[in-house]
Amino acid sequence: MFNRISWEGNPMSAGSKKAFTLVELLVVIAVIALLMGILMPALTAARAQGRQIVCGSNIRQLVLANIGYAGENDGSYAPAALDIFSANKHRWHGVRDDINSPFDPARGPLAAYLGDGRVKKCPRKVNFRQGEPWDWDFEDGGGGYGYNMTYIGSRIWQNYSSGNCRITAKDFELRHPARTLMFADAAMAKLDNGRPYYLEYSFVEPPYFVVNGNPVASWGYASPSIHFRHRNRANIGWVDGHISSEKMAPFEGVNVYGVKSSDMMLGWFEPIDNSPFDLK
Repeated sequence: MFNRISWEGNPMSAGSKKAFTLVELLVVIAVIALLMGILMPALTAARAQGRQIVCGSNIRQLVLANIGYAGENDGSYAPAALDIFSANKHRWHGVRDDINSPFDPARGPLAAYLGDGRVKKCPRKVNFRQGEPWDWDFEDGGGGYGYNMTYIGSRIWQNYSSGNCRITAKDFELRHPARTLMFADAAMAKLDNGRPYYLEYSFVEPPYFVVNGNPVASWGYASPSIHFRHRNRANIGWVDGHISSEKMAPFEGVNVYGVKSSDMMLGWFEPIDNSPFDLK
């Protein structure tokens, strides 16, 4: 009898119920919100870093493809744009039948040296403007990557002529492959009714124009096309095959289309001169 009475009188008996108070619920919600506030930036940074790693792998594939191309073409690297001063139908990433057609990557000079014959796109999605008119997508197909045309994909560093677009650098000419840029994250910015937008752009421009082999600083800066889209950094593929992540250097110039380049994360890394591009 004593046991039965004690059990039934226990406030924690099986028949009783205990609920959270409003204060306790608010405390739990506050703790969860605090944890989310702590974890979300870390998760966002981890996702961004993952995209940057994949992007670097894509660029490395392009570098290795170009090295493979040179190995089978007497040391000459792939041409960047055979007919950029005329028909505009040939690029390092593909060929098209006319300027209103998309580039066919299977016909590009690097296709045979890429796994599936295509240039992979940067996983950091950029809102490139596409579609008609033609000047909105005249470089579509590069995946968001640019090639060092001035010094490697042509010989326009010697002379801006159509003939020099057909002749490229040879592998033995590069004195410092580990310090010479081949491919990088790229884009170009233009204006539409005063509003800037991105165009896919398949060349990485050095800071200074080159005349007869010499950079001409007195002409001012070229329009930058290295796109620092990975948390203020850009992936750079060097001629020796290694990839680095470079931080955007301070630059306040306005490009040829009237866009302040730094507002669009376009610029160069240090040093802001032609030395990372040059064969020397």
